[in-house]
Amino acid sequence: MAAKVIGSKPSECFQFQDPDTWICNTELESDVVVEVGEVSFHLHKSPLISRSGTLQKLIKESTGDEEDDDDRKPCTVQLDGIPGGPEAFRLAAMFCYDVKMELNAGNVVQLRCTAEHLAMTEDYGEGNLMEQAETFLSQVLGTWNDAVRALHACDAVLPDAEDLLIVPRCIDSLASKACADPTLFGWPMLEYYTAKSLEETAVWDGVSAAAGKPRSLGADWWYKQASSFRLPVYKRLIAAVQSKGMSPENVAGSLMDYARRHLSGLRRHGDNSDGSSRGGVSGLTTVLSDGDQRTLLEEVVAMLPAEKGVTPARFLLGMLRTATVLHASAACRDALERRAGNQLEEAALEDLLIPNTGYSAETLYDVDSAQRMVEQFMMTSTSAFAASPEITDEGHLFDDAPSAELMPVSTVAKLVDGYLAEVGTDTNLKLSKFQTIAALVPDYARAIDDGLYRAIDIYLKAHPWLTDSEREQLCRLMNCQKLSLEACTHAAQNERLPLRVVVQVLFFEQLRLRTTVAGWFFVADNADQGSSSDNCVLPRRTGDDDLEDFAAGSEETTNEDGAASARHGELSPAMSVEEVRQRVSELEEECSSMRQEIHKLDKPKSALSRLLAKLGLGGRSSSRERRQQHETMPLPGASDKRRRSFGC
Repeated sequence: MAAKVIGSKPSECFQFQDPDTWICNTELESDVVVEVGEVSFHLHKSPLISRSGTLQKLIKESTGDEEDDDDRKPCTVQLDGIPGGPEAFRLAAMFCYDVKMELNAGNVVQLRCTAEHLAMTEDYGEGNLMEQAETFLSQVLGTWNDAVRALHACDAVLPDAEDLLIVPRCIDSLASKACADPTLFGWPMLEYYTAKSLEETAVWDGVSAAAGKPRSLGADWWYKQASSFRLPVYKRLIAAVQSKGMSPENVAGSLMDYARRHLSGLRRHGDNSDGSSRGGVSGLTTVLSDGDQRTLLEEVVAMLPAEKGVTPARFLLGMLRTATVLHASAACRDALERRAGNQLEEAALEDLLIPNTGYSAETLYDVDSAQRMVEQFMMTSTSAFAASPEITDEGHLFDDAPSAELMPVSTVAKLVDGYLAEVGTDTNLKLSKFQTIAALVPDYARAIDDGLYRAIDIYLKAHPWLTDSEREQLCRLMNCQKLSLEACTHAAQNERLPLRVVVQVLFFEQLRLRTTVAGWFFVADNADQGSSSDNCVLPRRTGDDDLEDFAAGSEETTNEDGAASARHGELSPAMSVEEVRQRVSELEEECSSMRQEIHKLDKPKSALSRLLAKLGLGGRSSSRERRQQHETMPLPGASDKRRRSFGC
């Protein structure tokens, strides 16, 4: 830390006589009393008049023309509005008496303002206080730590420091150093980090393991001290570093650190989106009121760089949660929702669960905010598949589809499914709201619908009062052809699902089985034709166009195909015709058992239905059941039109 000692006389000349009185011990009796606030200074006219134009004028006005009275009684001078108060005047008086005093980064700003106020210029003596303070202030601004202390000291004399351009000079100095590479200069900040790193290194036999090796500084080396400034000063510092070309990532990093240190809501939630361990509470000295935190949050949001991706989605959602609790302005919350929605693929489920703090809130979480963010993401998504009717209607992806474009949408689809499963337990969540959020995700974004099925099942469990029509309407959100083996097994035994949905699940499972069987028959025919040349051993074929055309009606992805293969068995690389026929026989038995299960599901279970059947009033219903059973088991060669009639 920079320091300079000026003066030659011992500092013991100035002493406290009582808590509110300073005296100067000399051979001469005090002839002037300077009152600064509630503190009195018993001094002498001669040294004060010789150094200060303001004191010279005030003393002359106080003495008037009565020279004789002045010799008998000290005159009194009232000095109001001096920057820095009694402490700053004491140092200025010590300078007038040539008493030893130290100039440092903590008092140079006050002394510079005091010298300006007292007119301690070169007209009243060479090397006066104004010149001395100005010269030392220039040295202070050359180092980071001293410039930070000087800028903090400006708070006590802020109007005068602004008039003398001390605050802009400090900010410009700090901005230049924050934008530059600290390893290129011998700044005290670099020396501090080097000394700290040497203290933390292991010492063996009295010799440091990393002797003389400075610790490398990251881009965030200046965040902590910058976050200690008041909001108006910090805003000017951020504007200065942006004007000097600092990258948006570094600007956003500083803003996030500042918000964590001053917003208690972010600290309680434990936001740590940049992966650091700072936490942001060590530098906090005062707890701001809710009103001050709301103002600070709105200002930080307004200063965030507009570039997409420079601010993590986790931090944006944490700010949105805090803004909701603090009842920030609608414009601030809309900006956060828009920013978070643009990069929603980076968010985690826990970040999206924002409590609903409205006075008329019905749901536990703010589902309206989540809906707006999903809408924003889908609106700004540039995926070329959004307008493709083949993908939207058929629900499958082409082999040449660019995965880079689909990955964000698929990630958000999983996030939405998880969110619906979490909020679905809320009994106050309306069916229309659940359907609206689920329908925002296009069908092609979900490779499988297991997550959506889980969310629907949770919602049905939490809302047992839904009617059959509402249950069927809700189940239309999922595609039964895109359920995995585990989901199909669960759905076939799920009593909360409508009977029609259970039948559809079983139908598509049978259709998948028939497709597999037909593929094996196709392979077996080729094996018979080539048996004379390869001894009835058939190699496995891949990429066959006929197989792909035959299975085009099924919307299975790679994962589901693997699951179906695990259930029904795969064709080995070399399989004889006899083994294929044996496997087909086993699959036929499985088909037969599946028909029996469907027939059991279609039987009326209630006592009233059995009574009506005995009375002869259920014939119409029985015929409808037989017709439904007949339609449920189509022939292997059923057309695509028949298959789509059972679609979800």
